[in-house]
Amino acid sequence: MNCVFVQIRCRPGTTYRVADEIALREIHSELYSTSGNFDLLMKLYIPSDEDVGKYINDNLLDIDGIERTLTNLTFKAF
Repeated sequence: MNCVFVQIRCRPGTTYRVADEIALREIHSELYSTSGNFDLLMKLYIPSDEDVGKYINDNLLDIDGIERTLTNLTFKAF
């Protein structure tokens, strides 16, 4: 499994709706509301045999209200 963090910027007034939709899809390990340039921070584990970009595109980016995302890949922990 690949651990990935995705920061999500939502259109104004849609953050709670976006978070609810993510929760219903059960694709995340953790989901947080954040301050700053992005509204949500999601931690998810993507199966090793899946393409990260396609997985995120197919499972997240069709949610209405998402304006922009920033994906951070992780590597071996120390």
